[in-house]
Amino acid sequence: MKVLIVGSGGREHAIAWKCAQSKKADIVFVAPGNPGMENVAQLIQVQNTEELIRFVKDEGIRLTIIGPEQPLTKGIVDEFIKEGLAVIGPSKLAAEIEGSKVFAKNFMKKYRIPTADFEVFDEIVPALDYILEEEFPLVIKADGLAAGKGVFICNNYTEAETILNHIMHQNIFGNAGSRVVIEECLHGEETSLFAFTDGTHFVSTIFSQDHKQLLDGDKGPNTGGMGAYAPAHFTKDLKKKIDDAIITPTLKGMKKEGRTFRGVLYAGIMLTQNGPKVLEFNCRLGDPETQVILPLLDNDLVNVCEAILNESINEVDLNWKNKSAVNVVIASGGYPGAYEKGYPIKGLDKVSDETLIFFSGVKKEKDTLLTDGGRVLSLTALGNDLKDAQEKVYQEVKKISFSSSYYRTDIAQKGILKL
Repeated sequence: MKVLIVGSGGREHAIAWKCAQSKKADIVFVAPGNPGMENVAQLIQVQNTEELIRFVKDEGIRLTIIGPEQPLTKGIVDEFIKEGLAVIGPSKLAAEIEGSKVFAKNFMKKYRIPTADFEVFDEIVPALDYILEEEFPLVIKADGLAAGKGVFICNNYTEAETILNHIMHQNIFGNAGSRVVIEECLHGEETSLFAFTDGTHFVSTIFSQDHKQLLDGDKGPNTGGMGAYAPAHFTKDLKKKIDDAIITPTLKGMKKEGRTFRGVLYAGIMLTQNGPKVLEFNCRLGDPETQVILPLLDNDLVNVCEAILNESINEVDLNWKNKSAVNVVIASGGYPGAYEKGYPIKGLDKVSDETLIFFSGVKKEKDTLLTDGGRVLSLTALGNDLKDAQEKVYQEVKKISFSSSYYRTDIAQKGILKL
């Protein structure tokens, strides 16, 4: 069968890489993809939904997987379903659980899904009045999609006032910042969990842990993710608690609201002293967590997707390699702010064959890959344990260079300290 992945980043590269291993997949297409994926997929320079649907029909593609949140929140899945095409991802209504933080927080409150206390504001003066009375630190979130950069932890009033001005007056996120959520700052350890779901039943993955801050020691601004590791060694009891207290009521509530969620539900969770609480929901696989989860997954991803489509996901047992995986993102200097593009990427041919390279922001001129984004590429290594995987990945990361390249040097360190 033919498979199509929609998207262009490292997550989509990992999905394409995994699908290419399937015995059922004769060819994998990625639209639009990037030149770094050409070893596992055929790139299709098709952008809009109408052209994608025409391509799927003309090519006889039997499975499409939507990678990024933007097309999901705009309703690409609804258009595919109207045409009777097999597609993995939630509808526009269901994707609002990521597309609007205000919707997600109100939904969690309604269905008693544990999350931080919060208030919603669409004007800056009431928001400023509110934070005068609250204890810091506080978290301020832009309502809409902001490429992982719309969340700010503010330690005092001055910081909060500045952030609110940036979001609501200077419109740094456009319409995505027309409303904000202000919530208590949760403390504890953060973890990510994916649930493959057909809308009624689900199977959840092992835990992974993303590293969102730019700098070592979880300092600096939020990014789309600077690396990840899996498994994050939490207990089976905790996983059952999250499945029962968070994933199950979320799927039931979404169905009750007429927003049946099919695809992959991502829960970003803080493990607080008062139990696990939801930081955010995403309507798709995470990036870079996908780059450590899929290499550890023993199942055929195409089979898992077919179980979602056939509404038989409850019959699937997810099997995992007895290994650990660490992923390190190499970014352009200046990211998540302004950065330059077009630098040659050196050392790719020196990387071990056992190490996976997932490309994100790259372009090709002649036969040379050049930087073309903030997060340029990432490397994933598997090891017998986290320390082994960490040592392997950093040994390979050092081989790659481009002008002003940057990466964190402590990915997975928190997990190793717990071993």
